[in-house]
Amino acid sequence: MPSSDAPSIRPRRLRSTPAMRRLVAETRLHPAELVLPLFVREGIDAPRELQAMPGVRQHTVDSLRRISAEAAAAGLGGVMLFGVPAVRDARGSGIDDPDGILNVATRAVQQEVGDALVVQTDLCLDEFTDHGHCGVLAGDGSVDNDATLERYRSAAVAQADAGAAMLGLSGMMDGQVAAVRDALDAAGHADTAILAYAAKYASAFYGPFREAVDSQLTGDRRSYQQDPANRREGLREAELDLAEGADVLMVKPAMSYLDVLADVAATSPVPVWAYQVSGEAAMIEAASANGWIDREAAIHESLISIRRAGADAILSYFALEVAERLR
Repeated sequence: MPSSDAPSIRPRRLRSTPAMRRLVAETRLHPAELVLPLFVREGIDAPRELQAMPGVRQHTVDSLRRISAEAAAAGLGGVMLFGVPAVRDARGSGIDDPDGILNVATRAVQQEVGDALVVQTDLCLDEFTDHGHCGVLAGDGSVDNDATLERYRSAAVAQADAGAAMLGLSGMMDGQVAAVRDALDAAGHADTAILAYAAKYASAFYGPFREAVDSQLTGDRRSYQQDPANRREGLREAELDLAEGADVLMVKPAMSYLDVLADVAATSPVPVWAYQVSGEAAMIEAASANGWIDREAAIHESLISIRRAGADAILSYFALEVAERLR
């Protein structure tokens, strides 16, 4: 018999069985809330595995079409396309070339799955420049913000012409959302949405991504990406992008910046997304390969934590496998 002073309020009642836990769960994952980042490389005749990102490949246009079709069949919300050109230059000429790899791939994927999911493109110069920065350089080697905006305007029109339904502005230039919105509207692309990487931090967790896009970067991007020490600045950046016309806001990376994500989600009138970046995924893969963690459980928990903090959707390299598991 329980003693008379036994507790009558027992939160454990709602944790007693798998069915009970499922019934009262506050946060859930759904395939439509997941976006799969994909890399397409010019000049290869078969997909290439990435050493730093197990399970992730650089695709040909044909293999990109196939995996995009798999993503659509699994019910994902969208794909985010990154291009890896064979030739780069100082101004990133390939990004607005209609025959450049990203625009060619965008047309192919839009034709394949554009009615089934949202085809998104990364609008940033870093994959296309021979110096690896997200903008054009001034004479002193710094990134010229306003000259870069002109390149973004041209890239936006080219990507929208190619069929991108949403443009991912990831360069962290001041005024980029307003510049791109103006260019899109002037070119007749008023319906093309803007995903603003509003709070993007200068993170060590981007490391494996550099292999994925064959980055040419020397130095760092701390003069334009945010300082990891700053929380309030993330909310300020988000408010500026909202005022400039962003349709969706992004916080990147996700897991090390859940406080920033929660801040933005608590105040934003538009959807807020987060990017589970390459280093986050690679750590899970490495730890599970060593037998230190349960891979499937860690993936699920990591994504749940991002949703719980307020993300309406998540870009994740695990998106396709998680969607198939959820089905």
